[in-house]
Amino acid sequence: MSQYVAAIDQGTTSTRCIVFNRQGEIVSQAQKEHQQIYPKPGWVEHDADEIWRNTLEVVALARINAKLAVHDVAAIGITNQRETTVVWNRKTGTPYHNAIVWQDTRTDALVNQFAAQSPLGQDRFREQTGLPLSTYFSGLKLKWLLDNVPGLRKDAETGDALFGNMDSFLVWNLTGGIHGGIHLTDVTNASRTQLMDLRSLDWHDDLLAAFTIPRAMLPQIRPSSAVYGEVTSEVMPGVPIAGILGDQQAALFGQTCFEPGQAKNTYGTGCFLLMNTGTELRPSTCGLLTTVAFQAERQPVQYALEGSVAITGALVQWLRDNLGIIKNSTDIEPLARSVEDNGGAYFVPAFSGLYAPHWKADARGVIAGLTRFVTKGHLARAVLEATAYQTVDVVRAMEQDAGVSLKSLRVDGGMVMNSLLMQFQADVLNEDVVCPRMTETTALGAAYAAGLAVGYWKNLDDLRQNWGIARTYEPQMDDEQRQKLMRGWQKAIERSFGWED
Repeated sequence: MSQYVAAIDQGTTSTRCIVFNRQGEIVSQAQKEHQQIYPKPGWVEHDADEIWRNTLEVVALARINAKLAVHDVAAIGITNQRETTVVWNRKTGTPYHNAIVWQDTRTDALVNQFAAQSPLGQDRFREQTGLPLSTYFSGLKLKWLLDNVPGLRKDAETGDALFGNMDSFLVWNLTGGIHGGIHLTDVTNASRTQLMDLRSLDWHDDLLAAFTIPRAMLPQIRPSSAVYGEVTSEVMPGVPIAGILGDQQAALFGQTCFEPGQAKNTYGTGCFLLMNTGTELRPSTCGLLTTVAFQAERQPVQYALEGSVAITGALVQWLRDNLGIIKNSTDIEPLARSVEDNGGAYFVPAFSGLYAPHWKADARGVIAGLTRFVTKGHLARAVLEATAYQTVDVVRAMEQDAGVSLKSLRVDGGMVMNSLLMQFQADVLNEDVVCPRMTETTALGAAYAAGLAVGYWKNLDDLRQNWGIARTYEPQMDDEQRQKLMRGWQKAIERSFGWED
């Protein structure tokens, strides 16, 4: 009997393959970064072919490192950066253009144009999709490609051009590519295109017509946990691909948030807070997204409320790469600990506008409250605090929308290793912040979805038993100090509004 399940975690900055055992522990892993391409201010692209080559490399390495035979792996799951949009040719496998990354803002004029055509403005398609008009989602990125890449629209109408988020591109290539590759996506990724109806779980004809997108180029929508096909590539031939989840939904699944009201926050390039709302679709009135949490085969879909923050971990990278204030990302914590507080400085990282709960595409980054007293230590602290403040804004909106108070926050992602940030998060949120033993919850969620589909794990109770707590951060800040800090943040964030004309 197969002993392990593998997960491909195709993220914004790198691609990884992690192999897990039945206890949800890591047996082997491999990782490779890919290039970030910035053709113009606000534009962010990836080379999809580079990502495909890296995927093959990390899958092979993860197997070799643990000396695994193919039959040792029961299934493979895929989790991916959501909304990043790629189009490729069915006959050649070649992408028509670099993938347009979720952070990219080139569609801002299209957002304004579509919003201006309706009295609902940015909420024009929210009823069907749960999403406001924004540069964030795949649909407008796809429209931009169809309108700007010569010959693409013609090929799309004949079905020769295929569209997908990165999950679809990887599955198509892994299952044969030009020799019969399977073109599909799962409900979580489809829900981030702004082209899927949240109730029918199918592409919405009115939306396709509004965005002038040919249905022939779209992937089939499937549940998140189901056997889709087998890997034909030599890196893991014959292993079933049996799970697909967008990265944030995968983290929700990996954190075993299977019950309504359970929530997690992932601290990565951006910050993503999801709360399971069960089989009930809850429209948001507080600037959050209504999205799909996950769906197992032959089971009803589960929905979630989501608050997305564009820039958190990326702000630490910016401090490192653009300003050179730190050499390594890990240097930020000791630098921030060199001072007692933020010295009155606040950093609002609205590099590509503000996401939830503000949805201000015209906002841009500001540093506020500067005096001669402020040092690079205070700036480092303000950078970390920005992540915590943005999370508080999202949690408060989520509590209003869901009508429940959060009792504690399950957290994961790279920044969870930063104990200064986690303690500050508990302090300003005034709730416990709970770190699981297994911090790689995104890859684990994809592995869980795949393992469930092939019977490697019997049921959700098997998965719940694997979840364990590494550390709980309890709030230690007094109310007066908390309120003072949040007032300063509120003033700073308002200064960032309306910057772009």
